[in-house]
Amino acid sequence: MLRTSILQKVSAPTLDEMCCFAPFDCSIQKRWNKPVDSAQTRLENRTRDLKLDKLMNQLNKLRLVMGVHELMGKRRGHYTSVQLLSRWKHMVCLNTEIGDFLHKYPHIFETYIHPVKKNLCCKLSQKMVDLIAEEARVIRASEFAVVQCLKKLLMMSTHGTSNLHALWLSRRELGLPDDFRDSVIPKYPDCFRVELPDTLVLISRDASLAEAAIEKWREKEYREKWLGEHETKYAFPIQFPTGFKIEKGSRERLKNWQMLPYVQPYEKKHAVRIRNVLRFEKRAVGILHEFLSLTMEKMVEVERLSHFRRDFSMEINVRELILKHPGIFYISTKGSTQTVFLREAYSKGCLIEPNPVYAVRRKMLDLVLLGCRNTNQKRPLEQLDERCDNEYNGDPVAQIAECRDEEHIKDDHCSSSLHSDEQDEE
Repeated sequence: MLRTSILQKVSAPTLDEMCCFAPFDCSIQKRWNKPVDSAQTRLENRTRDLKLDKLMNQLNKLRLVMGVHELMGKRRGHYTSVQLLSRWKHMVCLNTEIGDFLHKYPHIFETYIHPVKKNLCCKLSQKMVDLIAEEARVIRASEFAVVQCLKKLLMMSTHGTSNLHALWLSRRELGLPDDFRDSVIPKYPDCFRVELPDTLVLISRDASLAEAAIEKWREKEYREKWLGEHETKYAFPIQFPTGFKIEKGSRERLKNWQMLPYVQPYEKKHAVRIRNVLRFEKRAVGILHEFLSLTMEKMVEVERLSHFRRDFSMEINVRELILKHPGIFYISTKGSTQTVFLREAYSKGCLIEPNPVYAVRRKMLDLVLLGCRNTNQKRPLEQLDERCDNEYNGDPVAQIAECRDEEHIKDDHCSSSLHSDEQDEE
């Protein structure tokens, strides 16, 4: 008992006693954690392209306007009640009041009091109606280009098939009409076939279309810059944004990646095997580049690209792949979605090679950006005609009588003023 009591008294010091006399306190010692390198952190730390972000902000305004137009299209008439639109504004992610939004774009929306119901209504202006009709007319006229676009998309897929719902979601980007399933596909039974469940199948391949858009650039680089065939055969145009910092050793890796061979988008293949990760990723880059080249504005939402992953055999994170190649693609996070741009197709925020559909949509964008400017540029003659039509309902006799009365009043006023001047001189 005596021995155990002595051992208890002369026991080892406690943890608190050790921490007090230790050279470093536990609260001071911190373990260094390696920073997380994920797609989200790379997205936040990427070099921004201010011109493309500005363009995306402008396009978001146009999307809101077209969303309100689709809501107005649900009604039978050519007008819609403002009170009804205020209930539906959450469907287009509109955060402001519907009245303020309508008055913000007077060149697109016109508000008035209904003559019978006596409530506030709105309708599209004649300029916007004409532009929407022109866009539909241009898309209908380019039916041959639409068929070629569908053929190329199906030829890029592994089994020559694609989901119709995925095509319908990307119809605006690809320049397809809203009813392409009923208006375009049945006209070409030798090329397409629809199978259940909602699958579009390519019947015959067209060898003349099996050439990617990047091949034109490669041929131009080979002829003009006198580069070797091994340098341009599998290369992509690289355009880094302003302020992009190139890390040490990345130039050599990029040069080796440019010369790395890969499976072309239109090469016939029954299955894609992952033998080399770099070649597999480069094949996915080629497919994304060709897909963006087929779009009207060389841009598409990242979420809609994921619908084609299974058809194109791209079992890879699309957003991470895009962030790995900032010289070829650019992701803009402006708005509620993430949109990927094809860098080589844009210069100073505008498309280098515009097409008819892009030209019409650019006119719509200019009308949206006009805002409240140039709203009071009516000629005095047009204002007089409107006033006469409103007051006399188009009665010419009343208008002539009013004009004659005004002339008599003016003559009497002039004669009286002259008489008063003569008296003052005397």
